[in-house]
Amino acid sequence: MPDVVFTVDQARSMRDQDVPGHNRWHPDIPPAVTVSPGSDIRVECREWTDAQIGNNDSANDVRDVDLSGAHMLSGPIAIEGAEPGDLLVVDILDLGPVPQQEGGPAPGQGWGYTGIFSKQNGGGFLTDQFPDAYKAIWDFHGQIATSRHIPGVRYTGITHPGLFGTAPSPELLSRWNTRERALIATDPDRVPPLALPPLEDSVLAGTLSGEELAAVGRDGARTVPARENGGNHDIKNFTRGSRVFYPVHVPGALLSGGDLHFSQGDGEITFCGAIEMGGFIDFHVDLIKGGMATYAVTTNPIFMPGNVEPRYSEFLSFIGIGVDHDSDTNLYNDATQAYRNACLNAIAYLEKFGYSGPQAYLLLGSAPIEGRVSGVVDIPNACCSLYLPTAIFDFDVRPSASGPVSADRGSCAVSS
Repeated sequence: MPDVVFTVDQARSMRDQDVPGHNRWHPDIPPAVTVSPGSDIRVECREWTDAQIGNNDSANDVRDVDLSGAHMLSGPIAIEGAEPGDLLVVDILDLGPVPQQEGGPAPGQGWGYTGIFSKQNGGGFLTDQFPDAYKAIWDFHGQIATSRHIPGVRYTGITHPGLFGTAPSPELLSRWNTRERALIATDPDRVPPLALPPLEDSVLAGTLSGEELAAVGRDGARTVPARENGGNHDIKNFTRGSRVFYPVHVPGALLSGGDLHFSQGDGEITFCGAIEMGGFIDFHVDLIKGGMATYAVTTNPIFMPGNVEPRYSEFLSFIGIGVDHDSDTNLYNDATQAYRNACLNAIAYLEKFGYSGPQAYLLLGSAPIEGRVSGVVDIPNACCSLYLPTAIFDFDVRPSASGPVSADRGSCAVSS
């Protein structure tokens, strides 16, 4: 078994661990541990909100979740000999929910959740169509997930970490803050906001305290987006057998992460669209000295997907184009709008079988759907497509001359 280099007691908040993690990107957060290149290591992770979401039938917790402390990251882990300009090679050996713990109160203890965030608290990809909070609880049966809130489906999850990355240099951190503040300034009152600037509330920076902690709060980058260091990529194919090449910006590399997902569809469209959980992840770490310049890896990691994924062979695919259909307005090569339309088309289709719109939205966020940019050269309409596996349903979801068979599909958890 790999050496456990970062431990998490799921009965305690990340803040109360013997060695706390952190929730900001900043080069001055001290390493929790140092390992040698060539090591096999295990990192235990807390669910990303620090277990604010419960296994119940109300979405009030999703509506009221405090995101000022997210994400709760395990680390940093320093790698001996890593220097700026190197590539950190990370092999994902294994990962999963909290081992041998089922039925506990924290996500990952035999269950996880998918949430639609309210528009007032971050929203999601379709926040204008679904501005309120909803939730689905998923039970784990080995590699299979089922939900009392979305009956009629079961599928194999592509379990993966939503977020891992290396620490930014002071210069890179300054660039992030400058460009994101400039974006916010273009529409400072927008709901949800265009970006999340540094925030001193709820900051956690490992063992730092006092003025050192306050400094991280003033300048530390929030962990919501992906950036040049990696971060919150939410790529469902970051699974067992994958190899990731992270750029190194500070001595030691300072690898951190968490936000483990039991399953997720491409895009994680509800924002909290994966099946969120705590758990463990096993890594092998190594270095390519000078690899950033050698391979021109300067603005983001690169990775090699593993061979572990469900064998779904038949899909029902929904197409979207870059047009605002509500106002009948053409947008120029807008792939975001095209994928949004593909998602809305899939939701409208699933409603014909008895699912509510929020249920269908939650399903598309968590199931192993494939999202593809199919065309961005046929002006003016970009084209995106969403591939929905037909085998995840316990009924025939394909179109036929007899028409869809609608049934009582229950309800997801709603907010009061």
